[in-house]
Amino acid sequence: MEFEPVIGLEVHAQLLTESKIFCGCSTRFGAPPNSHVCPVCLGLPGALPVVNREAVEMAVKAGLALGCRINQSSLFARKNYFYPDLPKGYQISQYDLPIAEHGCVELELADLGKGNGDRKRRFGITRLHLEDDAGKSIHGSDGGTRVNLNRTGVPLAEIVTDADFRSAQEAYEFVVYLRQMLLYLEVCDGNMEEGSLRCDANVSVRPKGETAFGVKTEIKNLNSFRFVRKALEYEIERQIELIRSGGEVQQETRLWDESTEQTFVMRSKEEAHDYRYFPEPDLLPVTVSGERLEQLRSAIPELPEGRRLRLMETYGLDEETARQLTQTRSAADYFEEAADASGAAASVANWMMGDLTRYLKGDSREISDSLVSPRNLAALVRLVEDGTISGKIAKDVFSKMYATGRPPAQIIEEEGLRQISDSSAIESLVDEVIASHPSEVKAFQGGKQGLIGFFVGQVMKASKGQANPKIVNELLRGKLGEKQ
Repeated sequence: MEFEPVIGLEVHAQLLTESKIFCGCSTRFGAPPNSHVCPVCLGLPGALPVVNREAVEMAVKAGLALGCRINQSSLFARKNYFYPDLPKGYQISQYDLPIAEHGCVELELADLGKGNGDRKRRFGITRLHLEDDAGKSIHGSDGGTRVNLNRTGVPLAEIVTDADFRSAQEAYEFVVYLRQMLLYLEVCDGNMEEGSLRCDANVSVRPKGETAFGVKTEIKNLNSFRFVRKALEYEIERQIELIRSGGEVQQETRLWDESTEQTFVMRSKEEAHDYRYFPEPDLLPVTVSGERLEQLRSAIPELPEGRRLRLMETYGLDEETARQLTQTRSAADYFEEAADASGAAASVANWMMGDLTRYLKGDSREISDSLVSPRNLAALVRLVEDGTISGKIAKDVFSKMYATGRPPAQIIEEEGLRQISDSSAIESLVDEVIASHPSEVKAFQGGKQGLIGFFVGQVMKASKGQANPKIVNELLRGKLGEKQ
Protein backbone atom coordinates (compact mmCIF):
# COMPACT_ATOMS: atom_id res chain seq x y z
CA MET A 1 0.00 0.00 0.00
CA GLU A 2 1.31 3.44 -0.93
CA PHE A 3 0.76 6.40 1.38
CA GLU A 4 0.73 10.14 0.86
CA PRO A 5 1.36 12.82 3.49
CA VAL A 6 -1.10 15.59 4.26
CA ILE A 7 0.59 18.65 5.75
CA GLY A 8 -0.67 21.98 7.06
CA LEU A 9 1.53 24.73 8.47
CA GLU A 10 1.22 27.31 11.21
CA VAL A 11 3.86 30.02 10.84
CA HIS A 12 4.47 32.61 13.54
CA ALA A 13 6.01 35.80 12.16
CA GLN A 14 7.21 38.48 14.58
CA LEU A 15 6.04 41.82 13.25
CA LEU A 16 8.71 44.45 12.77
CA THR A 17 7.39 47.03 15.23
CA GLU A 18 9.56 48.95 17.69
CA SER A 19 7.18 48.34 20.58
CA LYS A 20 5.08 45.41 21.73
CA ILE A 21 1.53 44.77 20.61
CA PHE A 22 -0.29 45.94 23.75
CA CYS A 23 2.25 48.18 25.54
CA GLY A 24 5.18 50.50 24.85
CA CYS A 25 8.00 48.09 25.78
CA SER A 26 10.79 47.62 23.25
CA THR A 27 10.88 44.56 21.00
CA ARG A 28 14.67 44.77 20.51
CA PHE A 29 16.36 41.37 20.61
CA GLY A 30 19.33 40.65 22.86
CA ALA A 31 18.60 42.98 25.81
CA PRO A 32 19.40 41.78 29.35
CA PRO A 33 16.78 39.30 30.62
CA ASN A 34 13.54 40.79 31.94
CA SER A 35 14.58 44.37 31.11
CA HIS A 36 11.88 45.02 28.46
CA VAL A 37 8.83 44.44 30.65
CA CYS A 38 6.08 46.51 32.26
CA PRO A 39 2.84 45.93 34.20
CA VAL A 40 0.91 45.31 30.96
CA CYS A 41 3.09 42.57 29.49
CA LEU A 42 3.63 41.10 32.96
CA GLY A 43 -0.14 40.87 33.42
CA LEU A 44 -0.20 42.78 36.72
CA PRO A 45 -3.63 43.58 38.19
CA GLY A 46 -5.19 46.77 36.85
CA ALA A 47 -2.90 47.06 33.81
CA LEU A 48 -4.85 47.49 30.58
CA PRO A 49 -3.66 46.64 27.04
CA VAL A 50 -3.82 49.09 24.12
CA VAL A 51 -3.51 47.79 20.55
CA ASN A 52 -0.44 48.80 18.53
CA ARG A 53 -1.78 50.38 15.33
CA GLU A 54 1.41 49.57 13.38
CA ALA A 55 1.11 45.87 14.21
CA VAL A 56 -2.46 45.82 12.92
CA GLU A 57 -1.49 47.49 9.65
CA MET A 58 1.47 45.15 9.13
CA ALA A 59 -0.84 42.18 9.62
CA VAL A 60 -3.28 43.65 7.09
CA LYS A 61 -0.48 44.04 4.51
CA ALA A 62 0.61 40.44 5.04
CA GLY A 63 -2.99 39.28 4.70
CA LEU A 64 -3.42 41.18 1.45
CA ALA A 65 -0.18 39.75 0.04
CA LEU A 66 -1.47 36.26 0.85
CA GLY A 67 -4.65 36.92 -1.10
CA CYS A 68 -6.82 36.95 2.03
CA ARG A 69 -10.10 38.66 2.70
CA ILE A 70 -9.52 41.36 5.31
CA ASN A 71 -12.14 41.55 8.04
CA GLN A 72 -12.58 45.25 8.65
CA SER A 73 -13.72 44.41 12.14
CA SER A 74 -11.93 41.63 14.05
CA LEU A 75 -11.93 40.48 17.66
CA PHE A 76 -9.31 39.53 20.23
CA ALA A 77 -9.84 36.56 22.52
CA ARG A 78 -8.14 35.03 25.54
CA LYS A 79 -6.47 31.67 24.97
CA ASN A 80 -6.11 30.18 28.43
CA TYR A 81 -3.26 27.89 29.43
CA PHE A 82 -0.63 27.82 32.14
CA TYR A 83 3.12 27.80 31.60
CA PRO A 84 5.98 29.53 33.46
CA ASP A 85 6.74 31.90 30.57
CA LEU A 86 3.12 33.08 30.25
CA PRO A 87 2.73 35.55 33.15
CA LYS A 88 -0.93 36.46 32.47
CA GLY A 89 -2.04 32.82 32.45
CA TYR A 90 -3.53 33.43 29.01
CA GLN A 91 -2.43 34.59 25.57
CA ILE A 92 -4.27 37.39 23.79
CA SER A 93 -5.04 36.00 20.33
CA GLN A 94 -7.85 35.94 17.78
CA TYR A 95 -10.25 33.03 17.37
CA ASP A 96 -13.71 33.37 15.84
CA LEU A 97 -13.06 36.52 13.82
CA PRO A 98 -9.39 36.94 12.75
CA ILE A 99 -8.04 39.93 10.91
CA ALA A 100 -7.63 38.01 7.61
CA GLU A 101 -8.84 34.69 6.20
CA HIS A 102 -9.55 32.62 3.06
CA GLY A 103 -6.51 33.41 0.92
CA CYS A 104 -4.19 31.46 -1.36
CA VAL A 105 -0.68 31.52 -2.79
CA GLU A 106 0.26 30.07 -6.18
CA LEU A 107 3.90 29.05 -6.58
CA GLU A 108 5.97 27.52 -9.32
CA LEU A 109 8.07 25.15 -7.26
CA ALA A 110 11.77 25.04 -7.94
CA ASP A 111 12.59 21.39 -7.29
CA LEU A 112 9.50 19.73 -8.67
CA GLY A 113 8.47 19.11 -12.24
CA LYS A 114 11.76 17.91 -13.72
CA GLY A 115 9.96 16.30 -16.60
CA ASN A 116 6.99 15.24 -14.48
CA GLY A 117 4.46 17.85 -15.52
CA ASP A 118 3.18 21.15 -14.17
CA ARG A 119 5.19 22.63 -11.29
CA LYS A 120 2.56 25.20 -10.33
CA ARG A 121 0.84 24.53 -7.03
CA ARG A 122 -1.86 26.42 -5.17
CA PHE A 123 -1.72 26.53 -1.38
CA GLY A 124 -4.71 27.82 0.57
CA ILE A 125 -4.41 30.19 3.52
CA THR A 126 -6.97 29.44 6.21
CA ARG A 127 -6.40 32.55 8.29
CA LEU A 128 -3.96 35.14 9.54
CA HIS A 129 -4.50 36.39 13.05
CA LEU A 130 -2.73 38.63 15.54
CA GLU A 131 -1.51 37.53 18.96
CA ASP A 132 1.09 38.34 21.59
CA ASP A 133 4.11 36.11 22.10
CA ALA A 134 4.99 34.26 25.29
CA GLY A 135 8.31 34.56 27.11
CA LYS A 136 11.18 32.10 26.94
CA SER A 137 11.93 29.30 29.40
CA ILE A 138 15.62 28.43 29.73
CA HIS A 139 16.21 24.97 31.13
CA GLY A 140 19.55 24.63 32.89
CA SER A 141 21.80 21.58 33.19
CA ASP A 142 21.19 21.67 36.95
CA GLY A 143 17.52 20.86 36.40
CA GLY A 144 16.37 24.39 37.17
CA THR A 145 14.39 26.68 34.85
CA ARG A 146 14.86 30.40 34.36
CA VAL A 147 12.35 32.62 32.57
CA ASN A 148 13.10 35.61 30.34
CA LEU A 149 9.96 37.67 29.75
CA ASN A 150 11.43 40.19 27.29
CA ARG A 151 9.63 38.46 24.42
CA THR A 152 6.28 38.46 26.24
CA GLY A 153 3.89 40.71 24.33
CA VAL A 154 5.93 40.89 21.13
CA PRO A 155 3.43 41.10 18.21
CA LEU A 156 2.98 37.97 16.11
CA ALA A 157 1.06 37.28 12.94
CA GLU A 158 0.12 33.60 12.90
CA ILE A 159 -0.39 32.34 9.35
CA VAL A 160 -2.36 29.09 9.16
CA THR A 161 -2.46 27.22 5.86
CA ASP A 162 -4.89 24.68 4.51
CA ALA A 163 -3.69 21.06 4.55
CA ASP A 164 -2.51 21.38 0.93
CA PHE A 165 1.09 20.18 1.09
CA ARG A 166 1.83 16.68 -0.17
CA SER A 167 5.56 16.48 0.53
CA ALA A 168 8.19 17.89 2.87
CA GLN A 169 9.74 19.67 -0.12
CA GLU A 170 6.51 21.54 -0.91
CA ALA A 171 6.23 22.72 2.70
CA TYR A 172 9.89 23.74 2.68
CA GLU A 173 9.53 25.81 -0.50
CA PHE A 174 6.39 27.51 0.83
CA VAL A 175 8.13 28.59 4.05
CA VAL A 176 11.08 29.90 2.02
CA TYR A 177 8.67 31.90 -0.14
CA LEU A 178 6.69 33.14 2.86
CA ARG A 179 9.86 34.51 4.47
CA GLN A 180 10.77 36.24 1.19
CA MET A 181 7.30 37.76 0.96
CA LEU A 182 7.40 39.09 4.53
CA LEU A 183 10.84 40.61 3.87
CA TYR A 184 9.54 42.30 0.69
CA LEU A 185 6.66 43.76 2.72
CA GLU A 186 9.11 44.89 5.46
CA VAL A 187 6.81 43.54 8.16
CA CYS A 188 9.17 40.85 9.56
CA ASP A 189 12.96 40.51 9.58
CA GLY A 190 12.68 36.75 8.98
CA ASN A 191 15.48 35.94 11.43
CA MET A 192 14.74 32.32 12.30
CA GLU A 193 17.73 32.02 14.65
CA GLU A 194 16.34 34.80 16.84
CA GLY A 195 12.83 33.34 16.72
CA SER A 196 11.37 36.03 14.46
CA LEU A 197 9.96 33.30 12.22
CA ARG A 198 8.90 29.94 13.64
CA CYS A 199 6.97 27.12 12.05
CA ASP A 200 4.67 24.43 13.45
CA ALA A 201 3.63 21.62 11.12
CA ASN A 202 0.57 19.35 11.30
CA VAL A 203 1.24 16.10 9.46
CA SER A 204 -0.71 12.93 8.81
CA VAL A 205 -0.54 10.16 6.22
CA ARG A 206 -3.25 8.28 4.35
CA PRO A 207 -3.42 5.61 1.64
CA LYS A 208 -3.10 7.14 -1.81
CA GLY A 209 -6.49 7.72 -3.38
CA GLU A 210 -8.34 8.25 -0.10
CA THR A 211 -9.79 11.64 0.79
CA ALA A 212 -10.30 11.28 4.55
CA PHE A 213 -7.51 12.66 6.72
CA GLY A 214 -5.46 10.40 8.95
CA VAL A 215 -4.61 11.10 12.61
CA LYS A 216 -2.25 14.07 12.73
CA THR A 217 0.67 15.01 14.90
CA GLU A 218 1.98 18.53 15.36
CA ILE A 219 5.70 19.30 15.22
CA LYS A 220 6.41 22.48 17.18
CA ASN A 221 8.97 25.27 16.89
CA LEU A 222 10.86 24.46 13.70
CA ASN A 223 13.22 27.41 13.47
CA SER A 224 15.15 26.76 10.27
CA PHE A 225 14.28 25.81 6.70
CA ARG A 226 16.43 22.69 7.00
CA PHE A 227 14.62 21.58 10.16
CA VAL A 228 11.25 22.02 8.45
CA ARG A 229 12.22 19.65 5.66
CA LYS A 230 14.11 17.10 7.77
CA ALA A 231 11.51 16.94 10.56
CA LEU A 232 8.66 16.43 8.08
CA GLU A 233 10.57 13.77 6.15
CA TYR A 234 11.25 11.88 9.37
CA GLU A 235 7.71 12.20 10.73
CA ILE A 236 6.11 11.09 7.45
CA GLU A 237 8.30 7.98 7.37
CA ARG A 238 7.68 7.31 11.09
CA GLN A 239 3.91 7.37 10.65
CA ILE A 240 4.00 5.15 7.54
CA GLU A 241 6.19 2.55 9.25
CA LEU A 242 3.99 2.66 12.36
CA ILE A 243 0.83 1.96 10.34
CA ARG A 244 2.49 -0.77 8.28
CA SER A 245 3.60 -2.53 11.44
CA GLY A 246 0.03 -2.59 12.78
CA GLY A 247 0.30 0.39 15.12
CA GLU A 248 -1.81 3.55 15.34
CA VAL A 249 -0.74 7.16 15.09
CA GLN A 250 -1.57 9.13 18.24
CA GLN A 251 -2.66 12.74 18.14
CA GLU A 252 0.13 14.49 19.98
CA THR A 253 2.60 17.37 19.92
CA ARG A 254 6.17 16.45 19.06
CA LEU A 255 9.51 18.25 18.96
CA TRP A 256 12.42 17.86 16.55
CA ASP A 257 15.77 16.77 17.98
CA GLU A 258 18.53 17.76 15.56
CA SER A 259 21.16 15.67 17.37
CA THR A 260 19.25 12.41 16.81
CA GLU A 261 17.37 13.62 13.69
CA GLN A 262 14.11 12.35 15.16
CA THR A 263 10.88 13.76 16.53
CA PHE A 264 9.87 12.93 20.10
CA VAL A 265 6.69 13.35 22.15
CA MET A 266 6.24 16.66 23.97
CA ARG A 267 2.63 16.27 25.14
CA SER A 268 -0.75 14.94 24.05
CA LYS A 269 -2.41 17.32 21.63
CA GLU A 270 -4.89 19.81 22.99
CA GLU A 271 -8.17 20.60 21.28
CA ALA A 272 -9.47 24.15 20.89
CA HIS A 273 -11.91 23.71 23.74
CA ASP A 274 -9.02 22.92 26.09
CA TYR A 275 -7.94 26.55 25.82
CA ARG A 276 -11.36 27.87 26.92
CA TYR A 277 -11.34 30.74 24.41
CA PHE A 278 -13.52 33.70 25.33
CA PRO A 279 -13.65 37.32 24.09
CA GLU A 280 -10.96 39.61 25.49
CA PRO A 281 -12.93 41.99 27.76
CA ASP A 282 -10.24 44.71 27.87
CA LEU A 283 -10.00 45.33 24.12
CA LEU A 284 -12.50 46.78 21.67
CA PRO A 285 -12.91 45.23 18.20
CA VAL A 286 -10.10 46.12 15.79
CA THR A 287 -11.51 48.16 12.92
CA VAL A 288 -9.85 49.04 9.60
CA SER A 289 -11.66 51.63 7.51
CA GLY A 290 -12.26 51.02 3.83
CA GLU A 291 -10.12 54.06 2.97
CA ARG A 292 -7.17 52.84 5.06
CA LEU A 293 -7.52 49.34 3.65
CA GLU A 294 -7.15 50.69 0.12
CA GLN A 295 -4.13 52.76 1.15
CA LEU A 296 -2.46 49.66 2.56
CA ARG A 297 -3.38 47.67 -0.55
CA SER A 298 -1.72 50.29 -2.78
CA ALA A 299 1.44 50.09 -0.64
CA ILE A 300 1.97 46.38 -1.40
CA PRO A 301 5.15 46.07 -3.53
CA GLU A 302 5.65 43.65 -6.40
CA LEU A 303 6.02 40.29 -4.64
CA PRO A 304 8.92 37.85 -5.20
CA GLU A 305 7.11 35.29 -7.35
CA GLY A 306 5.73 37.89 -9.74
CA ARG A 307 9.03 39.74 -9.82
CA ARG A 308 10.96 36.56 -10.64
CA LEU A 309 8.74 35.91 -13.65
CA ARG A 310 9.01 39.52 -14.81
CA LEU A 311 12.82 39.54 -14.57
CA MET A 312 12.96 36.38 -16.67
CA GLU A 313 10.77 37.97 -19.33
CA THR A 314 12.24 41.48 -19.28
CA TYR A 315 15.94 40.70 -18.96
CA GLY A 316 16.14 37.21 -20.46
CA LEU A 317 17.36 35.61 -17.22
CA ASP A 318 17.22 31.88 -16.66
CA GLU A 319 15.02 30.62 -13.84
CA GLU A 320 17.76 29.90 -11.30
CA THR A 321 19.41 33.30 -11.80
CA ALA A 322 16.06 35.06 -11.42
CA ARG A 323 15.36 33.10 -8.22
CA GLN A 324 18.72 34.12 -6.77
CA LEU A 325 18.30 37.77 -7.67
CA THR A 326 14.82 38.00 -6.13
CA GLN A 327 15.78 36.43 -2.80
CA THR A 328 15.43 39.89 -1.25
CA ARG A 329 13.75 43.05 -2.41
CA SER A 330 17.00 45.03 -2.04
CA ALA A 331 18.88 42.57 -4.29
CA ALA A 332 16.17 42.73 -6.95
CA ASP A 333 16.12 46.55 -6.79
CA TYR A 334 19.92 46.63 -7.06
CA PHE A 335 19.90 44.34 -10.09
CA GLU A 336 17.26 46.29 -11.99
CA GLU A 337 18.98 49.63 -11.43
CA ALA A 338 22.38 48.27 -12.53
CA ALA A 339 20.96 46.31 -15.47
CA ASP A 340 19.02 49.32 -16.78
CA ALA A 341 22.04 51.63 -16.41
CA SER A 342 24.47 49.24 -18.11
CA GLY A 343 22.29 47.67 -20.79
CA ALA A 344 24.03 44.36 -20.01
CA ALA A 345 21.75 42.45 -17.65
CA ALA A 346 23.60 39.13 -17.94
CA SER A 347 26.94 40.68 -16.99
CA VAL A 348 25.38 42.50 -14.03
CA ALA A 349 23.82 39.24 -12.84
CA ASN A 350 27.19 37.48 -13.09
CA TRP A 351 28.93 40.16 -11.03
CA MET A 352 26.18 40.14 -8.41
CA MET A 353 26.04 36.36 -8.04
CA GLY A 354 29.83 36.07 -8.18
CA ASP A 355 32.21 38.67 -6.79
CA LEU A 356 29.67 40.88 -5.01
CA THR A 357 28.00 37.97 -3.21
CA ARG A 358 31.37 36.50 -2.24
CA TYR A 359 32.64 39.77 -0.77
CA LEU A 360 29.39 40.43 1.11
CA LYS A 361 29.30 36.93 2.58
CA GLY A 362 32.91 37.27 3.67
CA ASP A 363 32.02 40.42 5.61
CA SER A 364 28.58 39.18 6.77
CA ARG A 365 26.98 42.20 5.10
CA GLU A 366 23.79 42.74 3.15
CA ILE A 367 23.66 44.15 -0.36
CA SER A 368 22.05 47.30 1.02
CA ASP A 369 25.32 47.89 2.95
CA SER A 370 27.55 47.53 -0.12
CA LEU A 371 29.79 50.47 -0.99
CA VAL A 372 29.52 49.43 -4.64
CA SER A 373 26.45 51.30 -5.85
CA PRO A 374 24.31 49.85 -8.67
CA ARG A 375 25.36 52.69 -10.98
CA ASN A 376 29.06 52.12 -10.28
CA LEU A 377 28.69 48.41 -11.00
CA ALA A 378 26.93 49.34 -14.25
CA ALA A 379 29.82 51.68 -15.11
CA LEU A 380 32.32 48.87 -14.51
CA VAL A 381 30.35 46.54 -16.77
CA ARG A 382 30.31 49.17 -19.54
CA LEU A 383 34.09 49.66 -19.25
CA VAL A 384 34.61 45.95 -19.81
CA GLU A 385 32.07 45.83 -22.63
CA ASP A 386 33.69 48.72 -24.54
CA GLY A 387 37.21 47.33 -24.10
CA THR A 388 38.51 50.08 -21.80
CA ILE A 389 39.66 47.42 -19.32
CA SER A 390 40.01 43.66 -19.45
CA GLY A 391 38.03 41.22 -17.35
CA LYS A 392 41.11 40.54 -15.23
CA ILE A 393 41.69 44.23 -14.50
CA ALA A 394 37.97 44.59 -13.78
CA LYS A 395 38.36 42.10 -10.91
CA ASP A 396 41.06 44.27 -9.36
CA VAL A 397 39.05 47.43 -9.91
CA PHE A 398 35.98 45.83 -8.33
CA SER A 399 37.91 44.90 -5.17
CA LYS A 400 38.97 48.55 -4.81
CA MET A 401 35.40 49.71 -5.48
CA TYR A 402 34.11 47.37 -2.78
CA ALA A 403 36.66 48.64 -0.26
CA THR A 404 36.32 52.37 -0.97
CA GLY A 405 33.07 53.03 -2.85
CA ARG A 406 35.02 54.96 -5.53
CA PRO A 407 33.69 54.88 -9.13
CA PRO A 408 35.62 52.61 -11.50
CA ALA A 409 36.73 55.37 -13.87
CA GLN A 410 38.48 57.20 -11.02
CA ILE A 411 40.29 54.05 -9.91
CA ILE A 412 41.40 53.25 -13.47
CA GLU A 413 42.67 56.79 -14.07
CA GLU A 414 44.49 57.18 -10.76
CA GLU A 415 46.17 53.78 -10.95
CA GLY A 416 46.87 53.66 -14.67
CA LEU A 417 44.83 50.52 -15.28
CA ARG A 418 43.40 51.38 -18.69
CA GLN A 419 43.59 48.49 -21.16
CA ILE A 420 46.32 48.72 -23.82
CA SER A 421 44.78 48.38 -27.28
CA ASP A 422 47.64 49.90 -29.28
CA SER A 423 48.69 47.07 -31.60
CA SER A 424 52.25 48.34 -32.00
CA ALA A 425 52.80 48.46 -28.22
CA ILE A 426 51.39 44.97 -27.79
CA GLU A 427 53.37 43.66 -30.80
CA SER A 428 56.68 44.47 -29.15
CA LEU A 429 55.64 42.47 -26.08
CA VAL A 430 54.54 39.57 -28.27
CA ASP A 431 57.92 39.58 -30.06
CA GLU A 432 59.77 39.52 -26.73
CA VAL A 433 57.72 36.57 -25.46
CA ILE A 434 58.22 34.55 -28.67
CA ALA A 435 61.95 35.24 -28.63
CA SER A 436 62.23 34.18 -25.00
CA HIS A 437 60.51 30.79 -25.45
CA PRO A 438 61.95 29.05 -28.52
CA SER A 439 61.21 25.52 -27.27
CA GLU A 440 57.55 26.34 -26.67
CA VAL A 441 57.36 27.99 -30.11
CA LYS A 442 58.76 24.82 -31.69
CA ALA A 443 56.26 22.67 -29.77
CA PHE A 444 53.35 24.90 -30.78
CA GLN A 445 54.34 24.80 -34.41
CA GLY A 446 54.72 21.05 -34.09
CA GLY A 447 51.05 20.70 -33.28
CA LYS A 448 50.65 21.51 -29.57
CA GLN A 449 48.03 24.20 -30.21
CA GLY A 450 47.04 24.32 -26.55
CA LEU A 451 50.25 26.27 -25.84
CA ILE A 452 48.53 29.39 -27.18
CA GLY A 453 47.21 29.90 -23.67
CA PHE A 454 50.75 29.86 -22.31
CA PHE A 455 51.86 32.56 -24.75
CA VAL A 456 48.81 34.72 -24.04
CA GLY A 457 49.51 34.41 -20.33
CA GLN A 458 53.12 35.48 -20.76
CA VAL A 459 52.14 38.55 -22.75
CA MET A 460 49.45 39.49 -20.25
CA LYS A 461 51.98 39.08 -17.46
CA ALA A 462 54.47 41.30 -19.26
CA SER A 463 51.77 43.96 -19.74
CA LYS A 464 50.65 43.67 -16.09
CA GLY A 465 47.28 42.45 -17.31
CA GLN A 466 46.58 45.58 -19.33
CA ALA A 467 46.99 44.27 -22.88
CA ASN A 468 43.80 43.70 -24.85
CA PRO A 469 43.49 39.87 -24.83
CA LYS A 470 41.80 39.78 -28.24
CA ILE A 471 44.63 41.69 -29.90
CA VAL A 472 47.22 39.59 -28.05
CA ASN A 473 45.60 36.42 -29.38
CA GLU A 474 45.42 37.68 -32.94
CA LEU A 475 49.08 38.85 -32.99
CA LEU A 476 50.37 35.65 -31.43
CA ARG A 477 48.54 33.40 -33.86
CA GLY A 478 49.72 35.47 -36.81
CA LYS A 479 53.37 35.52 -35.74
CA LEU A 480 53.52 31.90 -34.63
CA GLY A 481 51.85 30.90 -37.87
CA GLU A 482 54.44 32.83 -39.88
CA LYS A 483 57.20 30.67 -38.42
CA GLN A 484 55.70 27.37 -39.56
